Order: sequence, then structure tokens, then C-alpha cells
Amino acid sequence: MSSNLNALQTFDSVSGDVVLITGATGHIGFIVLQLALKAGYSVRAAVRSQEKADSLSSSPLIKALEPASRLSFVIVPDLSAPSAYDEAAQGAKYVIHLASPIPMKGYTAPEDCERVFVIPAIKGTLEMLEAAKRSGTVQRVVITSSVIALMTFKDFSQGGNAATFTADSRVPTPPNLYSGDFEAYAASKVAALNESEAWMARETLAFDLVNIMPSFVFGRNNLVTDVKDVVSGSNSALLSFLLGNKAESPLGGHSVHVDDVARTHLLALNPNVGGNQSFVTSAQTPNGMVWEDAFKFVAVHFPAAVAGGTLPCNGSQPTYDQKVDSSKTEEVFGFKHQSYEEQVKSAVGHYLELAAKA
Repeated sequence: MSSNLNALQTFDSVSGDVVLITGATGHIGFIVLQLALKAGYSVRAAVRSQEKADSLSSSPLIKALEPASRLSFVIVPDLSAPSAYDEAAQGAKYVIHLASPIPMKGYTAPEDCERVFVIPAIKGTLEMLEAAKRSGTVQRVVITSSVIALMTFKDFSQGGNAATFTADSRVPTPPNLYSGDFEAYAASKVAALNESEAWMARETLAFDLVNIMPSFVFGRNNLVTDVKDVVSGSNSALLSFLLGNKAESPLGGHSVHVDDVARTHLLALNPNVGGNQSFVTSAQTPNGMVWEDAFKFVAVHFPAAVAGGTLPCNGSQPTYDQKVDSSKTEEVFGFKHQSYEEQVKSAVGHYLELAAKA
């Protein structure tokens, strides 16, 4: 495998190859969509509704790329329905599958968690793989997994495991006994990873699979235009304690800039990257970061916001040691993950822009 895949120069000769992208209306997916268009791919985005298609195509950031016929949409209302992606996969050379159920505002009763999170994650993943097989044209499928798929929920939520988790770590799919949304989400990632790898092992295929496994994802989200929505997405874990929330439960010290996650998805399409393997995206590994270091980064980069009370910086977020190793990713793809400081600058800078307009 080549380690000379730095930046986007590797995409100079994609010649309009068709890549099917799901989840393009998400934090990571929207950047993947932009990078794919910049690289010269013809992008077919699978979305749940015409409204979402219109939202993407009308975005100033997408319009500025002048995609014309290189951007098209396929409406897939139910991502886990039988043959849901068959039409979308026809003629595609690559698939980047980011769509998966995620915890949203509200509460899911424990008895409903399997139905809401785990089953759709498994079915959506397997339906995509089946569609890729039936297409006869797909050469590689890239799926967004998570570092949470590499460990038990106890390890993730409580720490205490001295092991270093790598892209090759695996755990059994947990039983259907979930305390709530996030535990069910974690289980859905474990289950989807295990089921997809088992499916790949038993099928005779003309394509391979690459899994991308981000840790906590922080950074500017250009789909968000209301300051209230900034603190409800993936940046919420970071912004909440900067805005005064006092968390009692510690979190593992691993995170990644959204731009690094997005470009890893695109770089994974390069044929010099071997297939049927997984890659962790996480900065400052294996020892990770300390959550409350964000206070000193904000004080340096946004002193006026701190002094004026826009960022009170009076919350708390304890950190526990948890080793997650992304050195393989940096070696293969030839880049260094952006630091926790850069992640904080990006996410907080966007929050302050929107807060100034509110």
C-alpha cells in the first residue's frame, strides 16, 4: 500500500467516475459531497426526500462548484427497505455510505431501541452491499463506522480498559438490553460492522469494503445556519461545557476534525489503498486529549467572547484515559490529523459567527 496519498492531488484523474453517496445532508457527508465534486467525480446522492435534494443543490457552497450534470439525486425514503439502493447503485463505480440512525433530540424508550437504531443500521448496510453486488459495476464500498464499534459500551462509557483500540479491534454484538438512545446507537455500530464483515466473507464479490471509524467529530458544520442547532449536533459535546454545562460522567479523550474524516472517505477510493480493511480517524493518538484543554484554546483564540460572556467557559467535562490508535491511517493516507486545538477553533468559530447573527 502506498503512503503517498497526501492531499487531494490523488483525485486529479477520476474522469467523471460515478460515486454514490448516502448521508450527504449530514455533518461529515456534506463535506464528502463537496470534496467529491471538487475532485471531479460525478456524484449521485441518495436522499430521503426531494426537499433534502433541493436543500443540497441550492447550497451556495455546492452552487459555487458548478456541478451541473455531475450532481444528481435519487430519492430513497426508507434506507432499510428491500432493494432500497438498487436504482441508485446502477452504473456507480464507488459507494460512500454514511447514512445511519443517530441519536437526536428526545428520548427513545429502551424497548424501542432495537427497532429505532440497531435493525435499521444492519438492514441499511446490508441492503447497500446487496445493491453494490447486483450493480455489477461497483468496485469499492466505503462505510462510515465509528470507534465505538471497536469496544464494549462499558469500555466506551466507563473506561478502565488499558488496551489500545485499533482499527482491527472487534467485540461481539451486544444483546438487546439497552438503557437508552446512545447505548443503542453504540450497539448499532457494532452490529453493522460485524454483519457487514460476515456478509463480505461469505459472498463472492467483484468489489471490496473499507470502513472509516471516527472518534468524536468536531468542526464547522456549514449546513447549520441557526445557533440553536449548533449545540445539538456532533459539536454539542464540546460546546456544551464551554457554555456552562457541568458534566458528571467522564468521556474518553479522543476526537477528530470533521475535515480529516471527510477526506479520509475520499482518499479511501484510491485503488492504491488496499480493500477489505478499516481505518480509525482520531487525533493525538494513542494517548488522546483532555476535554477541558478547550478552555485554554478558547482563551487564546477567542478572548473577547470569553471576556464578554458569550463563552462563559464555566462548565466541566472530565476525561478518562482511553487509547485509540490511528497511526495506520496516517501512514497509509500520508497526512497528520489536525489537533484538538484546531477542532476547537473550527467548531467554536462557527458557533460565534452564528451567535453574532442571532
